[in-house]
Amino acid sequence: MQVINQSVFQITLPTPFSVGDTHVYLIKGDILSLVDAGVKTKEAWEALKVQLAEIGYTPQDIEQIILTHHHPDHTGLVEQFPRVEHIVAQEDVNIWLTKDEAYFQHYEQFFGSCFIKWGVPKSYHYYLDRLREPLALSGEGQLTKSLQEGDYLPGYEDWNVIDTKGHAQTHLSFFNEKQGLLIGGDHLLYHISPNPLLEAPYQHSLKRTKPLLQYRANVEKCLDLNIRQILPGHGPVFSDIKTQILKQRSKQEKRAQKVLQIIEETKQTPFEICKKLFPKHYETQLDLTMSETIGQLDYLEDLGLVFSAEQNGVCYYEKV
Repeated sequence: MQVINQSVFQITLPTPFSVGDTHVYLIKGDILSLVDAGVKTKEAWEALKVQLAEIGYTPQDIEQIILTHHHPDHTGLVEQFPRVEHIVAQEDVNIWLTKDEAYFQHYEQFFGSCFIKWGVPKSYHYYLDRLREPLALSGEGQLTKSLQEGDYLPGYEDWNVIDTKGHAQTHLSFFNEKQGLLIGGDHLLYHISPNPLLEAPYQHSLKRTKPLLQYRANVEKCLDLNIRQILPGHGPVFSDIKTQILKQRSKQEKRAQKVLQIIEETKQTPFEICKKLFPKHYETQLDLTMSETIGQLDYLEDLGLVFSAEQNGVCYYEKV
């Protein structure tokens, strides 16, 4: 447990994921709130109870859950707090909390179509059967209020909601201008660059989103805020915001240049590009590496450096 100030406390919980520990934040105010809820494991639950006790609280004292986004390492324990009356987040988080079967079927169909379009061989389509596996570690519940940019957190008029889509389509961050604090979830991390992940469109959106382009725009938005300290979902708290953003942006742009080099001589499918971009990881992390590959292609296409065309239902990218 780390004391940020008299009203904000960082609690660190273990996860079974490669990203490592996740942070949740206790905020004191008109009501007692927890921002994010870790992952649904016994280890995370026990760690949460121990660290709450260090601050003088128990799970029974928590009155509100605020979620930065829908990923299981941020929603897992939402149902464990008997006095919680309010769960608030971006509106589409509710699809994940309520385990909306219609959307999950749509999700699987969407990626099934994408695998064909991206030229992913059938021998790798078993990944489609694993799409629901993370749900076992995510929490269940029901939003009582949805949040969007421009709102303030219920019970905390000094905490403003910032739309930070990119890593997830449901991603929000929370900014306290007076304190210069940003609770950033997975939007801004010190030790790694967040992977902007592909998702199936939600009902109100018919087109595939371009999360890397969203991410870059929303990082730029954060540069315009007077942020003095980032309270992240993973890794250390940090202050040198501009340096970290520029470093991560440079890394992403170098990877985009590598993609451009890969397709220098001949057109290739996204899967073929992915294999060359991530030769050691594409087989074991196909979902993450394909998201990264498509993101870089979206970025290059937006710059007018590559274009795509379909042939027999498969998409090929070429250099302009």
